[in-house]
Amino acid sequence: MPVKVKDVAAAIEAFAPLSLQEEYDNSGLNVGDYEAGVTGVLLCVDVTESVIDEALSLDANLVVSHHPLLFHPLRQLVDADFTQRIVRRALLAGISLYAAHTNLDSADGGMSFRLGQLLGLQNMRTLKPNPETVPESGFGIVGELPGRARPTLEFLRETKRLLNCDAIRYSALCRETVSRIALCTGAGASMIEDAVAAGADLYLSSDFKYNDFYTPDGRIVAADVGHFESEYCAIALLHDIITKKIATFAVRKSEHSINPVNYLV
Repeated sequence: MPVKVKDVAAAIEAFAPLSLQEEYDNSGLNVGDYEAGVTGVLLCVDVTESVIDEALSLDANLVVSHHPLLFHPLRQLVDADFTQRIVRRALLAGISLYAAHTNLDSADGGMSFRLGQLLGLQNMRTLKPNPETVPESGFGIVGELPGRARPTLEFLRETKRLLNCDAIRYSALCRETVSRIALCTGAGASMIEDAVAAGADLYLSSDFKYNDFYTPDGRIVAADVGHFESEYCAIALLHDIITKKIATFAVRKSEHSINPVNYLV
């Protein structure tokens, strides 16, 4: 029996139910048909025109992204901006677009857990649980570095290498060494106080504003690694989720899912 879009969606939603998404979000099928047969899946962080080109070249008619392409209703489809162009191209090519965003962020074992694993953290637990929804769901994690405490800058340099960051912005180095690390993928400045309450030495996230670097106030080191850099792990996480449930067709990781932010270094 051929795999359909709804089968891939079901595999993802068994891990990250759509009920976990935030009110502002638009996770789920953004473009396409749940009943359409799947010739291949392409995984990315953001749906871009280059990703659509890649999907066409691979004969993948389902693109699964972390960030939804559509956050707001479209009033027209006249190629006036990149969103309209992508939707129009996807419709004409028969490509379905599915997003797993804040539901993947807050699922037990979701985005922050995957990033924590990448950084070698142990004994991870949810930083800001959401008991009103699925047990163990919530945003961010806090965990421990194995062995001895590590010099703070050594840990940040290793994080920069592992996440392929062009730069990491950080607050005053009020900790010479770190052992307990809190983190949240994506924009997580609002959770600095949660990291302090969890007894973390360092909090890692992204999209900090200027004044957010004053918030630690000598209690914790706050580090901004970049939004894309913190969420690139979505591709590997989605790959594992889908292939554990369905192994009968190609699930590819996009080679054209790239950071829209550039740095002059």
